Amino acid sequence: MTGRFARLLGLAAVLLATVACQTGPAQAAPVWEPSSQSAATRHDVVTWGASADQMGQGTADRGYRLVVHTSAAGSGLRVRLSNAFGDRPLTLDSVYAGLQSQGAALKPGSNKRLTFDGAGTVTVPAGATAWSDPLPGSLPAGSNLVVSLHSPDAAGPATGHWMAMQTSYATQGDHTAEESAANWTETTGSWWYLDSVSVRPKNPDTGAVVALGDSITDGWASTSDQNRRWPDYLARRLQKADTEVKGVADEGISGNQVLADGAGQAALKRLDRDVLSQPGVRTVFLFEGVNDIKAHTGVTAADLIAGYQEVVRRAHAAGKCVVASTVGPFEGWSEWDPAGEAVRQQVNQYIRTSGEFDGIADFDRILRSPYDQARMLPFLDGGDHIHPNDKGMQAMADSVDLASLDCGH
Repeated sequence: MTGRFARLLGLAAVLLATVACQTGPAQAAPVWEPSSQSAATRHDVVTWGASADQMGQGTADRGYRLVVHTSAAGSGLRVRLSNAFGDRPLTLDSVYAGLQSQGAALKPGSNKRLTFDGAGTVTVPAGATAWSDPLPGSLPAGSNLVVSLHSPDAAGPATGHWMAMQTSYATQGDHTAEESAANWTETTGSWWYLDSVSVRPKNPDTGAVVALGDSITDGWASTSDQNRRWPDYLARRLQKADTEVKGVADEGISGNQVLADGAGQAALKRLDRDVLSQPGVRTVFLFEGVNDIKAHTGVTAADLIAGYQEVVRRAHAAGKCVVASTVGPFEGWSEWDPAGEAVRQQVNQYIRTSGEFDGIADFDRILRSPYDQARMLPFLDGGDHIHPNDKGMQAMADSVDLASLDCGH
């Protein structure tokens, strides 16, 4: 069965389920579904995203000024706040969005207050997310958007994304409305409580791709504050291309595995929240598996392939395409061994030949040395033999067939 045929079957299953639900009992919606002002029904598209994870303890009367880089252009900006790992309700009494001037300073006149169902304060239940109301005005592609938020009483486990590869800012007290950087004197390398930003593009057929991955997708070994992760390079290609796919969300977590929890929840466990719930997502880009292989937990090629097949099944059932990449070389990394290399080669053979995906990217071929195919090409190596540098990140993004990301149309 080809990936495209499987996707059509998945769509048919969704339609049948919809008809059945019209006559059956009502079902409780997952907490990560958009509210009544659904981003899906508004034809919104994710323009930035980062995987949610547990961040340690929240701090009362704390403010964060979070810098994120958008992909798709559009109007009606919305942000999604996450309390996915909280054990109690999270109250945010002031949330603003503006454009970065320099550092923590904002462009004059750009900082606007966000509301939630018309209110300036929102309380997000434990385990849940909350979308803001749309903000009037347009946001250009490739903007440095700044979301400032404050919680009067945050406590317990905080939710966020620890390895942002981006400098953001923090302060005590509520200084969210200020455009000056004067009170934002602390820095943070993480994003707090924010996991998605969406816009409504002019073209209602615009879609997005969501990259599901590990530290390579998260950008480790790329240059901080320069947006040189491979999904960033891909986003810049898409903006210039004649394609309806314009949005890119980077849902990588450093150390993440497909099958097991550890550095973040397993990809299979976080697929719905981090990927399939994103507005406007058309294609899931699956690039993960090296951490399962090198963990020496006994994971076989068959185990990892079964995990990939579950991602495909669930994405197709949700009406999404799946593009998968081969697992890159990592000989020279301390956990490499011949047994793991054998698993990697078997997995890559499956990805290249199974026909179960809607598209293929061969990052292994792009990154590997022609003289030692288990080892990364030194020119592209970030220095630890597993993470590509900026040039490697760009080479990966440049190798992606953009038409494959629009496979549903």
